[in-house]
Amino acid sequence: MNFSELAVGQVIGTRSLEITRADLVRYAGASGDFNPIHWNERFAREVELPGVIAHGMFTMGAAVQLVTDWAGDPSAVVSYGTRFTKPVPVADLDGAPGAVVEVTGTIGALDESAGTARIDLAVTLDGQKVLVKAQATVSMA
Repeated sequence: MNFSELAVGQVIGTRSLEITRADLVRYAGASGDFNPIHWNERFAREVELPGVIAHGMFTMGAAVQLVTDWAGDPSAVVSYGTRFTKPVPVADLDGAPGAVVEVTGTIGALDESAGTARIDLAVTLDGQKVLVKAQATVSMA
């Protein structure tokens, strides 16, 4: 990607993240986060959640994949942060996606002297933002 070809407001891509309960189980095993709100429907509802919810870090990590794919090198992402605003409920649909999160990446700022692009991610479920201020800085050097 040539820095001179980039423009603020340019969309770098979109992606639909289809999340299943099996994805949450695999993530729990990889991360060591076995909190029952991520796998036990009864428990999640007892603590006043809408049902089993995706791990926040799972959602955050899956969303930034759009940026790493665009950059062509995961190490080009030099920083990434977000705020979590809403849980991502994942219905139990026998292996079918229980939630579909939409991700759109847009160039929010360019720093020519540093050779970086700030990518702003819009991350939504059913039209509502689940992450806000999701921003990744990508080194274009």
